[in-house]
Parts: sequence; C-alpha cells; structure tokens
Amino acid sequence: MASEKKRSVDSVFKAKTALLFYNLAELLGLRTIPNHADFRLVSKRVLNVLNEYRETNLFLRGIFPSLGFNSTTISYDRDKRAAGVSKYSFWKMISFAVDGITSFSVVPLRMITFLGISVFLLSLLLSAYALYSYIFLEVEKGWSSTVIPMYFIGGLQLLSVGIIGEYLGKIYKEVKQRPRYIIQDRVN
Repeated sequence: MASEKKRSVDSVFKAKTALLFYNLAELLGLRTIPNHADFRLVSKRVLNVLNEYRETNLFLRGIFPSLGFNSTTISYDRDKRAAGVSKYSFWKMISFAVDGITSFSVVPLRMITFLGISVFLLSLLLSAYALYSYIFLEVEKGWSSTVIPMYFIGGLQLLSVGIIGEYLGKIYKEVKQRPRYIIQDRVN
C-alpha cells in the first residue's frame, strides 16, 4: 500500500478535510491507514479472500486493514500532477467519506438510539415537571395538556427510530455477507 509522507500539493482545505475524515473514521471504529492511496500489490491469497466479499460498494481502504494479513506501506512524496486535473469534486469526496463510514460502522445508528433514549428520559422528566406545575404552580390553562403529550410523543418517536436503527444496523451487517473468518492453512 502506498502512503503519502507529504500532501503539499493538496490545498489546505483538502488536507484538513482528509485528516478530519480519518480521525472521524477512527472514532467510529473504522480501521484505515491515514493518507494512503488505493494502489496495492497483493498476493493471490489476499485476492482470493477479497473475492469472498459480496458487497457491491467495496470500500477498499477499510476492507484491506480488516483482512488481517501482514502488510507494509511504502511512503512517498506526492508530486504535482504531470497532466490533467483531478475529476474528484468536493461532492465526490463527501460521498466517498459517507460510503466509507457507513460501510463499516453502525455507530451513527447507535448514536440515534442513545439520543432517542436521552430525549425520551428527558421528556419523562419534563412531563413530570409540567404535571407538578399544573398541580402546585400557577400556570396558563392548557399548558400542561399541550406540553406533556408533545414531550412524551417526541421522545417516544426518537426512541422508536433508534430501535429501528439498531435492527437496521444488524440487517445491514448480515446482508453484506462478509466472511466471518479467514482460513490461513488447510491440512489434508
């Protein structure tokens, strides 16, 4: 795998967003090699294992580190393009980042679940406060009957979306049909 030592030909924006992507990917549990290119020399054995991946959108920068084979990088300084210009627009880079993260992580779905649980619990507390205000404090008529259902239903909806997200994440992992293990050697 080729890994760039310097990205001096990149704009500051591109270099910073690339660094942001690799940091975010690591935070979400995606193992990658920062600033590496998609050029690789692989053995037939590695290629055979890669062929077991049935998914349509292969995010190779995440798949190769997950295979578990010994690897090394060759670092180089990226020179200015000899001819032509990159056809990789800002939106293609965003799409690439989203594909990479969603190909290997269900953490965003899990974050929605935790947000749903938090909002639901907060809605219960706010509902209790609204009920307390209705009984013991001077509040505008109709305020409690408006606020309690709104908090409760809003929290319940986010919690429900989070639970659906958890199931969706499990289905997503299953339909990829990634190999569970890699056989290193066969005996007999």
